[in-house]
Amino acid sequence: MALAPEERTRFLAEPHIGALSVADADGRAPLTVPIWYQYEPGGDLWVLTSAASRKADLIRAAGRVSLMADVTEPTVRYVSVEGPVVAEEPATKEQLTEMSARYLPADKVAGYVEWSWKEHGEQVVFRIRPQRWLSADMGSV
Repeated sequence: MALAPEERTRFLAEPHIGALSVADADGRAPLTVPIWYQYEPGGDLWVLTSAASRKADLIRAAGRVSLMADVTEPTVRYVSVEGPVVAEEPATKEQLTEMSARYLPADKVAGYVEWSWKEHGEQVVFRIRPQRWLSADMGSV
């Protein structure tokens, strides 16, 4: 059964690991990778990645992505969104901290941010506007 609009936006706002997919123009299958994301109901979704990565290059070229988040407990449930990239901006340390705090225990955030800021090089934020939604709650399986 499909989730109601408020259920799907609430679900997407929870800190799930997303599966980001973006088209690849050189005849390969779409790139699909796990990714941390940030979303607040009614707003744009955003992801943070290395500016020089293949993922970033493909996102720039395609101009749109899909992202799916799911859980299997206590019920099989997923939300998938697809939409255009509406902005690209240099990532800030504050954004990296916000994203890290969404996924890591509080005592691990500062260390991870310092390591990531130094090791991953220049990072960017892509803002995506959800246009098409798919969702389901399949109950306990």
